[in-house]
Amino acid sequence: MRYSYEFKKDPFGITRIVLPEKISIFSDFIEDISTEKEVDEYIGYVKKVLEGVYEDFEITLNATSVNIKKNITIAEHHYRIDEPFENTIETDEFLELMLIWRQKIVEE
Repeated sequence: MRYSYEFKKDPFGITRIVLPEKISIFSDFIEDISTEKEVDEYIGYVKKVLEGVYEDFEITLNATSVNIKKNITIAEHHYRIDEPFENTIETDEFLELMLIWRQKIVEE
């Protein structure tokens, strides 16, 4: 994994993934995924883009969306007041983050 990350519990006992500021919107996206079934579905979409089955794929959750392309994935936050409103990450790294989050969901 190219990017650092850590897990923290918020004051309500909810697990959060803390990522570097330059990809922090991905934290907001990933934290909206709460079940193993859901994360498996999204991992499948990422893999299909990487394999060339889909040219790109967009997933929209509560406040964020990701646009997955072969080389890069763009996360957008729809309700942020201050910039940045978008972050970019390599798609293979995004897949790695999703797999890490999946493991955390399974553990809890």
